[in-house]
Amino acid sequence: MEPLPLPLPDWLTPLPDAETMRGVDRWAIEQRSVPGIELMERAGAGVVRAVERLAPGLGRVAVVCGKGNNGGDGLVVARLLREAGRAVTVLCTSPPEDYTGDAATNMERLPGEAPLRISSSSSSVCLPLEDVELIVDALLGTGFQGEPHGEVASAIEAIGASGLPVLSVDVPSGVDASSGVVAGTAVKAQMTVTFHAAKPGLHIRPGRTYAGQVECVDIGIPRGAPMEASVGLIGDDVLALIPPRDEESTKFSSGHVVLAGGSRGLGGAPTMSARAAMRAGAGYVTVCVPASLQPIVAASGAVELMTRAMPEADGALVEDAVVEALEACQRGGRLALALGPGLGRTAGASAFARELAARASLPLVLDADGLNAHAGDIVALRSRQAPTVLTPHAGELGRLLDLDSAAIEAERLRHAREAAKLSGAVVLLKGPDTLVAAPDGRVAVSPGASPALATAGTGDVLTGTIAALLAKGLDAFAAAAAGVRLCARAAQLAVERHGAAEGVIASDVIEALARAGVGDGVR
Repeated sequence: MEPLPLPLPDWLTPLPDAETMRGVDRWAIEQRSVPGIELMERAGAGVVRAVERLAPGLGRVAVVCGKGNNGGDGLVVARLLREAGRAVTVLCTSPPEDYTGDAATNMERLPGEAPLRISSSSSSVCLPLEDVELIVDALLGTGFQGEPHGEVASAIEAIGASGLPVLSVDVPSGVDASSGVVAGTAVKAQMTVTFHAAKPGLHIRPGRTYAGQVECVDIGIPRGAPMEASVGLIGDDVLALIPPRDEESTKFSSGHVVLAGGSRGLGGAPTMSARAAMRAGAGYVTVCVPASLQPIVAASGAVELMTRAMPEADGALVEDAVVEALEACQRGGRLALALGPGLGRTAGASAFARELAARASLPLVLDADGLNAHAGDIVALRSRQAPTVLTPHAGELGRLLDLDSAAIEAERLRHAREAAKLSGAVVLLKGPDTLVAAPDGRVAVSPGASPALATAGTGDVLTGTIAALLAKGLDAFAAAAAGVRLCARAAQLAVERHGAAEGVIASDVIEALARAGVGDGVR
């Protein structure tokens, strides 16, 4: 039996999965004597408040209900809207006699016109939505897994075909609340109103792209609910972990980053990583690059940057350069190594990356072609004796796991965790929902960042930032999560300065890093 993940640190907001939420509901009902019908009533009332904001007019609302508790929540929404004078069409995938428990009670309480039955003998249905302003999706709840079938699948497709705005109850129907996986058809909502706590699938792609704006509603579950979670949302509190410089600090106690990479035509990548490490607080940065590239990097980087010319072949590092790189990794205070930016994919460069990663006994950030050098052999990284952070995008993670990028994107949470377990490293899977997976199963999820990060070089900025935080003494999980948040805040500041995300380049993000870690109560 595998050990359970460690508790989430305080700087993560827990995102409980479906099983945990079922346990929370049972605890509230059985241990704290909160009637389930009251929880359903409060959930429905929370959705109604969101309906009034999303569709403030007097237009008709269609509430589309399944037969479970999610459908019961929808029936509360329909009743409360009708009692407030709103025209409501209720559409159900099952006849009233199929509803049980609290959902059946709310079916009996529904005033006005009886629900219309959604039925289909073919692969599709046509919903009566001609004069509808908003659809409330209450078909499938957090307990759903797999692929929708029958009338439910047809109703989801009809909702999508309508082109109308949609508000989903608890989770968009068809989205796995625990993982974000969408195995078949799913509702794409403008807003999702979820209850008690947000779920992982609302923040992890592809589910994130279906959820729209996520709003969490308190439904009266008492304090102290047993809500252990292994997935959490990264907040600004993580930045408080970064140790500030004080009067006793030196350039080496502030952290020494050694960066190895670069090749002919790719000198900008290690330069940007190095500059990011300095702006993220490293007191000393040494860049190890091919000898022919050293004068270029020295001239284009900051004057404070130290450079080291390394053995090469045709503008790329070779395995013989490992000895000199290891020498650089043994000089000057508390160190961390960043390996891969601009490295290239020659046989010599790949051999250099594999050998240096295996032999370097200091914290490591492995990125770009440093990752590609380990394609299909991610398990080799388990032999490392020091903390390791891998920073792949979906394509790079696919090469590490012998999968295509589409397979990675379909199950991002599962594959990030698998890679962390196989490698023994913290795996940072980049994207709008960047995931930071620890080998023990804990996962930190980015709440998102500015589209300003969608430009060349920002991955190199992230690599240098994380290396600086490792050199400052943060553990690998915290350093990766703090690096993600720091770069996200820096991108937002860069947009404020330049006016639009489209005008921001990676250098702008670097220059904003120092301001991103202070202010707004962070320190």
